[in-house]
Amino acid sequence: METMSHRLLDAPQLHDIVLPALPADERQWIPLNDEVQVHPLMFDITRGGWVNLLKVVPNGRLACHVHPNPVHAYTLQGSWGYLEHDWTARAGDYVYEPPGEVHTLIVGPEGMVGMFNTTGSVIYVTPDGTPTGYDTVHTRIDLARRHYRSVGLDVGYLDSITR
Repeated sequence: METMSHRLLDAPQLHDIVLPALPADERQWIPLNDEVQVHPLMFDITRGGWVNLLKVVPNGRLACHVHPNPVHAYTLQGSWGYLEHDWTARAGDYVYEPPGEVHTLIVGPEGMVGMFNTTGSVIYVTPDGTPTGYDTVHTRIDLARRHYRSVGLDVGYLDSITR
């Protein structure tokens, strides 16, 4: 009888992803708008999610949105919170976002950088919850490819972080 360990050893080998804390080349930051940039760390096309660094300018904000799945965030620099809540996440803080809540990310006067693990999608909405747009792992990959090509970066990096 074949054991579980033999089946695991026969599976295609995926390589570890090990990246520096912040990108060395500023061109690797992909603008979502004038106030918000992302740097992809991993695209999970199997489960439909992604992990990225999110950088927001001082006193900036990310549009009102909702997630159908949980989001995990870890604050690296600065501070941020949600317009709809009374807490503030600072460097070193972990935030769990339950699915289904409409929120607007707002940033303090020092700006912020955080790592966000998003599964499913981001649905952009008006404050009353009316959808205005969305992002999935595939729209984020497409955005990253277009940006990398437009600034002369090798899209091979994006392939290397896609699972």
